Amino acid sequence: MRLIVQKLGGTSVANTERLKNVADIVTKTAQAGNQVVVVVSAQGDTTDDLIVKAAELNDRPSKREMDVLLNTGEMISMSLLAMAIQKLGFPVVSLTGWQIGLETNSNYSDARIKRIAGERLKAELDNGRIVIVAGFQGINQMGDVTTLGRGGSDTTAVALAAFLHADLCRIYTDVDGVYDRDPRLHPDAVKYGRISYDDMLLLARGGARVLHDRCVELARREHVVLEVCSAFSDAPGTIVG
Repeated sequence: MRLIVQKLGGTSVANTERLKNVADIVTKTAQAGNQVVVVVSAQGDTTDDLIVKAAELNDRPSKREMDVLLNTGEMISMSLLAMAIQKLGFPVVSLTGWQIGLETNSNYSDARIKRIAGERLKAELDNGRIVIVAGFQGINQMGDVTTLGRGGSDTTAVALAAFLHADLCRIYTDVDGVYDRDPRLHPDAVKYGRISYDDMLLLARGGARVLHDRCVELARREHVVLEVCSAFSDAPGTIVG
Protein backbone atom coordinates (compact mmCIF):
# COMPACT_ATOMS: atom_id res chain seq x y z
CA MET A 1 0.00 0.00 0.00
CA ARG A 2 1.33 3.41 -0.98
CA LEU A 3 0.68 6.67 0.84
CA ILE A 4 -0.03 9.61 -1.46
CA VAL A 5 -0.44 13.26 -0.52
CA GLN A 6 -2.56 15.24 -2.97
CA LYS A 7 -2.71 19.03 -2.96
CA LEU A 8 -5.57 20.85 -4.69
CA GLY A 9 -5.41 24.61 -5.21
CA GLY A 10 -8.19 27.17 -5.15
CA THR A 11 -9.00 26.86 -8.85
CA SER A 12 -9.44 23.10 -8.51
CA VAL A 13 -12.05 23.44 -5.73
CA ALA A 14 -13.61 26.72 -6.87
CA ASN A 15 -17.22 25.52 -7.21
CA THR A 16 -19.53 22.54 -6.78
CA GLU A 17 -18.68 20.86 -10.07
CA ARG A 18 -14.96 21.17 -9.46
CA LEU A 19 -15.32 19.82 -5.94
CA LYS A 20 -17.12 16.79 -7.41
CA ASN A 21 -14.27 16.39 -9.89
CA VAL A 22 -11.72 16.49 -7.07
CA ALA A 23 -13.77 13.97 -5.09
CA ASP A 24 -13.54 11.62 -8.09
CA ILE A 25 -9.75 12.11 -8.29
CA VAL A 26 -9.31 11.41 -4.58
CA THR A 27 -11.58 8.37 -4.42
CA LYS A 28 -10.02 6.80 -7.52
CA THR A 29 -6.64 7.14 -5.80
CA ALA A 30 -8.05 5.44 -2.70
CA GLN A 31 -9.73 2.72 -4.77
CA ALA A 32 -6.33 1.88 -6.26
CA GLY A 33 -5.29 0.72 -2.78
CA ASN A 34 -3.55 3.85 -1.54
CA GLN A 35 -3.76 5.72 1.73
CA VAL A 36 -4.65 9.31 0.81
CA VAL A 37 -4.08 12.67 2.49
CA VAL A 38 -5.52 15.66 0.64
CA VAL A 39 -4.45 19.25 1.28
CA VAL A 40 -6.81 21.97 0.03
CA SER A 41 -6.62 25.70 -0.49
CA ALA A 42 -9.48 28.19 -0.15
CA GLN A 43 -11.97 28.19 -3.01
CA GLY A 44 -11.28 30.50 -5.94
CA ASP A 45 -11.05 34.14 -4.87
CA THR A 46 -12.17 33.48 -1.28
CA THR A 47 -8.95 34.75 0.31
CA ASP A 48 -9.00 37.96 -1.75
CA ASP A 49 -12.67 38.48 -0.89
CA LEU A 50 -11.94 38.12 2.82
CA ILE A 51 -9.12 40.66 2.57
CA VAL A 52 -11.53 43.12 0.94
CA LYS A 53 -14.10 42.54 3.69
CA ALA A 54 -11.47 43.23 6.34
CA ALA A 55 -10.40 46.45 4.60
CA GLU A 56 -13.98 47.69 4.61
CA LEU A 57 -13.84 47.67 8.40
CA ASN A 58 -10.21 48.44 9.16
CA ASP A 59 -7.48 49.49 6.75
CA ARG A 60 -4.77 48.37 9.20
CA PRO A 61 -5.99 45.22 10.97
CA SER A 62 -3.51 43.25 13.05
CA LYS A 63 -1.84 40.30 11.36
CA ARG A 64 -3.12 38.06 14.14
CA GLU A 65 -6.76 38.89 13.40
CA MET A 66 -6.16 38.58 9.66
CA ASP A 67 -4.83 35.07 10.25
CA VAL A 68 -7.98 34.21 12.21
CA LEU A 69 -10.07 35.47 9.30
CA LEU A 70 -8.10 33.90 6.46
CA ASN A 71 -7.97 30.48 8.12
CA THR A 72 -11.69 30.11 7.44
CA GLY A 73 -11.27 29.86 3.66
CA GLU A 74 -9.44 26.53 3.78
CA MET A 75 -11.87 25.20 6.37
CA ILE A 76 -14.76 25.76 3.98
CA SER A 77 -12.94 23.87 1.24
CA MET A 78 -11.99 20.92 3.41
CA SER A 79 -15.48 20.39 4.80
CA LEU A 80 -17.19 20.68 1.41
CA LEU A 81 -14.77 18.23 -0.17
CA ALA A 82 -15.29 15.79 2.70
CA MET A 83 -19.05 16.00 2.12
CA ALA A 84 -18.58 15.29 -1.59
CA ILE A 85 -16.44 12.24 -0.79
CA GLN A 86 -18.97 11.04 1.80
CA LYS A 87 -21.63 11.18 -0.90
CA LEU A 88 -19.54 8.72 -2.93
CA GLY A 89 -19.56 6.30 -0.01
CA PHE A 90 -15.97 6.58 1.19
CA PRO A 91 -14.80 7.00 4.81
CA VAL A 92 -13.34 10.48 5.16
CA VAL A 93 -12.56 13.10 7.77
CA SER A 94 -11.55 16.75 7.46
CA LEU A 95 -8.99 18.24 9.85
CA THR A 96 -7.64 21.73 10.45
CA GLY A 97 -3.97 22.57 10.80
CA TRP A 98 -4.22 22.65 14.57
CA GLN A 99 -6.12 19.34 14.72
CA ILE A 100 -3.17 17.61 13.05
CA GLY A 101 -0.76 19.43 15.37
CA LEU A 102 0.99 21.54 12.74
CA GLU A 103 2.96 23.87 14.98
CA THR A 104 4.49 27.12 13.73
CA ASN A 105 6.33 30.14 15.02
CA SER A 106 4.39 33.33 15.76
CA ASN A 107 5.24 35.24 12.60
CA TYR A 108 1.59 35.95 11.75
CA SER A 109 0.73 35.99 8.03
CA ASP A 110 4.07 34.35 7.11
CA ALA A 111 4.64 31.66 9.73
CA ARG A 112 7.20 28.88 9.49
CA ILE A 113 6.48 25.26 10.40
CA LYS A 114 8.34 24.07 13.51
CA ARG A 115 6.98 20.53 13.83
CA ILE A 116 4.00 18.32 13.13
CA ALA A 117 2.65 16.27 16.03
CA GLY A 118 0.39 14.26 13.75
CA GLU A 119 -1.11 11.71 16.18
CA ARG A 120 -4.68 12.40 15.01
CA LEU A 121 -3.63 12.33 11.37
CA LYS A 122 -1.94 8.93 11.70
CA ALA A 123 -4.85 7.52 13.70
CA GLU A 124 -7.37 8.49 11.03
CA LEU A 125 -5.22 6.92 8.29
CA ASP A 126 -4.84 3.76 10.37
CA ASN A 127 -8.64 3.64 10.63
CA GLY A 128 -8.89 3.55 6.85
CA ARG A 129 -10.12 7.09 6.29
CA ILE A 130 -9.23 9.53 3.55
CA VAL A 131 -7.95 12.60 5.41
CA ILE A 132 -8.65 16.11 4.11
CA VAL A 133 -6.38 18.75 5.64
CA ALA A 134 -6.78 22.51 5.47
CA GLY A 135 -3.62 23.90 3.93
CA PHE A 136 -1.90 27.20 4.71
CA GLN A 137 -2.58 27.09 8.44
CA GLY A 138 -1.13 26.04 11.76
CA ILE A 139 -1.03 26.95 15.43
CA ASN A 140 1.63 28.66 17.54
CA GLN A 141 2.77 28.02 21.11
CA MET A 142 0.11 30.39 22.46
CA GLY A 143 -2.68 28.48 20.75
CA ASP A 144 -3.28 31.16 18.10
CA VAL A 145 -4.01 30.13 14.54
CA THR A 146 -1.39 31.22 12.01
CA THR A 147 -1.05 31.25 8.23
CA LEU A 148 1.99 30.22 6.22
CA GLY A 149 2.01 32.99 3.64
CA ARG A 150 2.30 32.70 -0.13
CA GLY A 151 2.46 29.09 -1.32
CA GLY A 152 1.37 27.94 2.12
CA SER A 153 -0.83 25.05 0.97
CA ASP A 154 1.98 23.64 -1.19
CA THR A 155 4.28 23.90 1.82
CA THR A 156 1.71 22.15 4.01
CA ALA A 157 1.46 19.29 1.51
CA VAL A 158 5.22 18.81 1.27
CA ALA A 159 5.63 19.00 5.06
CA LEU A 160 2.94 16.34 5.54
CA ALA A 161 4.52 14.15 2.86
CA ALA A 162 7.87 14.39 4.66
CA PHE A 163 6.31 13.70 8.06
CA LEU A 164 4.39 10.67 6.80
CA HIS A 165 7.23 9.40 4.57
CA ALA A 166 4.76 9.48 1.68
CA ASP A 167 5.59 7.72 -1.55
CA LEU A 168 4.51 10.74 -3.59
CA CYS A 169 3.28 14.30 -3.15
CA ARG A 170 1.08 15.21 -6.09
CA ILE A 171 0.45 18.93 -6.68
CA TYR A 172 -2.59 19.55 -8.88
CA THR A 173 -2.74 22.80 -10.85
CA ASP A 174 -4.54 24.21 -13.89
CA VAL A 175 -1.67 23.13 -16.19
CA ASP A 176 -0.54 19.54 -16.76
CA GLY A 177 3.06 19.90 -15.62
CA VAL A 178 6.10 22.15 -15.56
CA TYR A 179 6.96 23.94 -18.81
CA ASP A 180 9.95 25.97 -19.92
CA ARG A 181 7.52 28.86 -20.49
CA ASP A 182 3.90 29.59 -19.59
CA PRO A 183 1.93 27.30 -21.95
CA ARG A 184 -1.10 29.58 -21.66
CA LEU A 185 0.89 32.37 -23.32
CA HIS A 186 3.28 30.31 -25.47
CA PRO A 187 1.68 27.46 -27.45
CA ASP A 188 5.13 26.11 -28.32
CA ALA A 189 6.20 25.78 -24.67
CA VAL A 190 7.93 22.49 -23.86
CA LYS A 191 6.84 20.35 -20.91
CA TYR A 192 9.41 18.63 -18.73
CA GLY A 193 8.84 14.95 -18.00
CA ARG A 194 11.23 15.25 -15.08
CA ILE A 195 13.08 18.19 -13.55
CA SER A 196 15.55 18.46 -10.69
CA TYR A 197 14.85 20.36 -7.47
CA ASP A 198 17.55 22.88 -8.35
CA ASP A 199 16.16 23.58 -11.82
CA MET A 200 12.64 23.85 -10.40
CA LEU A 201 13.93 26.37 -7.86
CA LEU A 202 15.43 28.45 -10.66
CA LEU A 203 12.09 28.47 -12.47
CA ALA A 204 10.17 29.32 -9.30
CA ARG A 205 12.51 32.17 -8.41
CA GLY A 206 12.35 33.37 -12.00
CA GLY A 207 8.60 33.93 -11.76
CA ALA A 208 7.08 30.54 -12.61
CA ARG A 209 3.88 30.19 -10.61
CA VAL A 210 3.55 26.42 -10.68
CA LEU A 211 5.34 25.84 -7.36
CA HIS A 212 6.48 28.24 -4.66
CA ASP A 213 10.21 28.18 -3.99
CA ARG A 214 9.70 27.52 -0.28
CA CYS A 215 7.90 24.24 -0.93
CA VAL A 216 10.56 23.15 -3.44
CA GLU A 217 13.31 23.90 -0.93
CA LEU A 218 11.49 21.83 1.68
CA ALA A 219 10.98 18.96 -0.78
CA ARG A 220 14.68 19.00 -1.66
CA ARG A 221 15.75 19.03 1.98
CA GLU A 222 13.36 16.21 2.95
CA HIS A 223 13.74 14.20 -0.29
CA VAL A 224 10.03 14.38 -1.10
CA VAL A 225 9.19 13.34 -4.64
CA LEU A 226 6.74 15.79 -6.25
CA GLU A 227 4.51 15.38 -9.25
CA VAL A 228 2.95 18.47 -10.83
CA CYS A 229 -0.15 17.58 -12.84
CA SER A 230 -3.54 18.89 -13.91
CA ALA A 231 -6.76 18.49 -11.96
CA PHE A 232 -8.65 18.75 -15.25
CA SER A 233 -6.97 16.11 -17.43
CA ASP A 234 -5.37 12.69 -17.19
CA ALA A 235 -2.19 13.78 -18.94
CA PRO A 236 1.02 12.64 -17.22
CA GLY A 237 2.61 15.36 -15.13
CA THR A 238 6.15 16.45 -14.34
CA ILE A 239 8.21 14.68 -11.68
CA VAL A 240 10.28 17.01 -9.50
CA GLY A 241 13.03 15.18 -7.67
